[in-house]
Amino acid sequence: MVTASTSPRWLRRGCLRTLWLAGLALLVSCGGGGGSDGGSGPGLAYDDPVVYGSGPTASLPSATEAAAVTPHRITLGGRDLAYTATAGHLTARALVGNTALASVFYVAYTLDGADPASRPVTFFYNGGPGSASVWLHLGSFAPKRLVTDAPSTAPATPFALVDNAESMLDISDLVFIDAVGTGLSQAIAPHINRDFWGVDTDAALFRDAIRRWRDLNQRTASPLFLFGESYGTLRSTVLAERLESAGVPLAGVILQSTILDYNSNCAVFSPGSVDCTGFLPSYAAVGAWFELTRPAQPDLSAYMTEMRGFAALDYQPAVAAWLVDGLSPAPDLLGQLVDRTGLGLPQWQLEFSLGPGRFQRNLLPGRITGRYDARMAVANGSPLAREGDPSSTVISDEFYRAMQDLLPTVLGYGTRSPYLTFTNAIDWWDFRHDGQALPDGVPDLVAAMTLNPELRVLSLAGTDDIATPFHQTELDLARMPELAPRITVRNYRGGHMTYLDDASRAAEKADIAAFYAAALEAQR
Repeated sequence: MVTASTSPRWLRRGCLRTLWLAGLALLVSCGGGGGSDGGSGPGLAYDDPVVYGSGPTASLPSATEAAAVTPHRITLGGRDLAYTATAGHLTARALVGNTALASVFYVAYTLDGADPASRPVTFFYNGGPGSASVWLHLGSFAPKRLVTDAPSTAPATPFALVDNAESMLDISDLVFIDAVGTGLSQAIAPHINRDFWGVDTDAALFRDAIRRWRDLNQRTASPLFLFGESYGTLRSTVLAERLESAGVPLAGVILQSTILDYNSNCAVFSPGSVDCTGFLPSYAAVGAWFELTRPAQPDLSAYMTEMRGFAALDYQPAVAAWLVDGLSPAPDLLGQLVDRTGLGLPQWQLEFSLGPGRFQRNLLPGRITGRYDARMAVANGSPLAREGDPSSTVISDEFYRAMQDLLPTVLGYGTRSPYLTFTNAIDWWDFRHDGQALPDGVPDLVAAMTLNPELRVLSLAGTDDIATPFHQTELDLARMPELAPRITVRNYRGGHMTYLDDASRAAEKADIAAFYAAALEAQR
C-alpha cells in the first residue's frame, strides 16, 4: 500500500498542489472546517449557509439538496444556444439501503429545450487523489474557460475567463462533480470524509452520486459518458464496472492523461528500479521541442512512430537485461539515446531505465522542466521552480482565484467556505484494489466493456506529459487486444492538460465530437 511515508513526491502532490493551498487546507482540516464570507452577498441565486470541511474526520450532521440555477447563452459553431447552469449539492445515497453517504458538490450545464431521452450527459472529474474538478471545469470544455497561454511560463494574469468556442455543450450536457473532501463536497454522518478515500470506496461514491443526479433530474434515459483525468482515469475504470454492474449502462468513457495501472508507471517507484520504456517517446518529444535532438525532428507524429519502434526493439530489451542481469547497455545504444532525446550521456549512464525526475532536472543546464507539461522550463531557484513543477505552479493560483469568483458572480452560488481546488486526501488514500497494493484498472475496464458490448473508450494524451506518458497508456491499453476495435487513441502536442493548448484543444474537441457520434450510433 502507498502511504504518506512511502509514496513518491509527485504522487503525494497528485495534481497541482500549491504551498498557499496547503496552508489554507489547515483551516478546514479539523472537522467542521473554516470559512470566508467572500461568497455571500446580494444578487445570489442561492446563498449556502453551510460551512464545509475537507479534513479526514470532517462530517456534516445532515445535508440539503439545494442549488443556484441561472440562465446563460453561448454561441457555438455559429449557433446561439441557451443553457442553464446549476451549482449546488446532491446527496449520494447507498446502492443498498438508500442511506445518505455524502453531500457532493457539482456544477451542471444543460442545454435548454433538448430532449432528455436522447441528449447525452457527461460527468467530469479530475484526480489527485484530492483534486477537485476545477482543472477540467475551467480549462477544458465547459461553456467558459480560462486563457492560460500554454505553454508560456509568463502568461497574462489574471487569466481571462472567456466563452469557450470548443465547449462540448453542443454535443452533451456537462456535469462537473467533486470528490469528497475537495471543492465543497463532504461526508454525511455517521460517515466521515476518510471513509471515501480509497480506490474502491471512492468509485462506489461516484457511482452513487451519478445515480442520484440522474434520478433527481429525470435523466435515466440519457446516454451516459464519463470523462476522467489523471487519477480520474483509474477512477473511471473502476467506476465503469460499478455502474454497469448496478444496471447503469454507459455509452462511452473518455480517459484524459491516463494512469490505468500504477504498477506499470515507473514514476511511482524508486529511480532505476523498474522499466521506464513507456516514458521514452515522451522524452524524445520534449527533446525535439527544445531542438536538442540530432538530427532535428520537425515532424512530431512521424518521430513518435519511429520512437515507439525504437523503444520496443532496442531500448526495452536492453532495459530488461540491465534490470534483471545487470548488463551494461552498449555504447552505441547510449549514443542513440542522447541523440534521440537531447539528454546528456552521464544521465543515461547513471540511470539507464530513466525516470522522469532525472529527465526533468537535467535536460536543460540550470533549468527545470515541467512534469505535467515538460515544454515549460524555468531557471532553478526561480519562483516557478519552488514546487518542482513549473507547469503546475504557473496556473494553480489563477485557477483557485477564478473558481472563488465564478461561483458567486457567474453561477449565483454563495458560500461561506473556500472552494478547495486541492487537499491532502492522498496522505490517507487506500490504494489497494483487487488484492494488490497498487491498483490496476485494466481488468475493471475489460469487465465493464464485457458487460456492455456497445461501450466505447477514447484515450486522450499529450506528447509532452512526463507524469502519465502517452506511450505507457498505449502499452496498458494493448493488454486488451480483443477490445481494440472499441478503443480510440488520440495524442496531441501538449502536456497533461492538453486542452490548455489552443491548437490541441480544438483538435481534441473535433475528435471528441466524432467519438460521441460513433458511440451514440452504436447505441441505436
